[in-house]
Amino acid sequence: MERKQGFFSALKEEVVRGLSPARSRRGRSQSPSGSGLLRRRRGSSVGPPDIFMSRSGSFRPGVETLSPLREGPDPNGPDSGDPKSERWANWLCRAPSVSTSGPGYSGSDLRLLLGVLGAPLGPVHVSNNEPLPHLCIKDTPIETSSAQYILQQYLAASGGHKIQNSVQNAYAMGNVKMLTSDIETATKVLKSRNSTKSAESGSFVLWQMNPDMWYVELALGGSKVHAGCNGRLVWRHTPWLGAHAAKGPVRPLRRALQGLDPRTTANMFINARCTGEKQINGEDCFILKLNADPHTLKARSEGPAEIIRHVLFGYFSQKTGLLVHLEDSHLTRIQTNGGDAVYWETTINSFLDDYRPVEGIMIAHSGRSVVTLFRFGETAMSHTKTRMEEAWTIEEVAFNVPGLSMDCFIPPAELRFSSISEACELPQDDRVKTAVAAAAAAAYRAKVAALGRSHDGNPNNIVVRMNI
Repeated sequence: MERKQGFFSALKEEVVRGLSPARSRRGRSQSPSGSGLLRRRRGSSVGPPDIFMSRSGSFRPGVETLSPLREGPDPNGPDSGDPKSERWANWLCRAPSVSTSGPGYSGSDLRLLLGVLGAPLGPVHVSNNEPLPHLCIKDTPIETSSAQYILQQYLAASGGHKIQNSVQNAYAMGNVKMLTSDIETATKVLKSRNSTKSAESGSFVLWQMNPDMWYVELALGGSKVHAGCNGRLVWRHTPWLGAHAAKGPVRPLRRALQGLDPRTTANMFINARCTGEKQINGEDCFILKLNADPHTLKARSEGPAEIIRHVLFGYFSQKTGLLVHLEDSHLTRIQTNGGDAVYWETTINSFLDDYRPVEGIMIAHSGRSVVTLFRFGETAMSHTKTRMEEAWTIEEVAFNVPGLSMDCFIPPAELRFSSISEACELPQDDRVKTAVAAAAAAAYRAKVAALGRSHDGNPNNIVVRMNI
């Protein structure tokens, strides 16, 4: 707690001196790409998204990816004698040497880990500006009224409505370990990677701000994924796809639902139903089930990739009222030209643990996720099943961080105007990849043609409208 206070005290002083996140973004846009994986004294982490680039802006030469960036007060500056400034300057020093992939990992394995676990989204759109409905029993199905009661208990156990409503922004930083544990085919099971020595270690930072804005960076194995939302558009940047918009409505980051944002979690389950009870790790829990509506599923589909269903289950402890387990599963159908359809079922099971209060709000400080990718279709002997695991710990959490502004959540300038389907992150053969890419290209050409036709009728109209 003392460490966190020292950091944010220095952070507030820098804001007063005029080093705002907006200025940091402008400075970063001129810096070499790939900077952001930084090392703390006690472990590695990802630097805050847009907080305070150093006045020197120096980088270590000869490093192509994830070059170090000092993100704190200049130790040689006029305030170098301030103990708080020195603590913060030492908080972010330099990046460790990173390789392109960990032991036993190929580029495709690392891409699969980051593509699936890097920045998955929730199933439906939610807004923190919408209050929870009042508990109503009359003319309400018992499954719905029970779910509303469970959510009210969850918010009370997490700190209460008053504290939750006072939060305007939030920050969380943590460490992750990921690995592909085994791959199963119709004829054999590969378990050679099921070793803690082959796990990739990384770190992430998450920033959130009302209304409905968030930004996350995750660095792992020499690669970095970052994604964000400005309240109107969800975007994502990966080394293999670049910056692109996500299909469908604005949705929250799933990582925020894993015990970091109780208010968004409660809003996510507003339309859920209570379907029963189940024991999770010996603890009796209520089960809330949420189905993505057909309109959202259609908006998330594109071309040959169709999202058939997306279901989210929340398991709330009957003893503490807190969320202890989160499970979601979505099924994607990919139809290729002249071939059989291929189905991908992605299931993520997250177990939340070590709840501790931070400024009056209960936060899960550790957890693990188990992901299963099941591919089937075409022929009976062509199915594959891939199992991945992630373990995370939360190092720092803070609310109402001074200096955080809307400029921190602006989409990158190189963002593509055409969105990309979620199916692009799934491992596909060349035939499927070509079909998905062709559909995205066709959608982009159609938008360009429509834009051109809108100006043909008036030769004096030179205004270009770009909706991001």
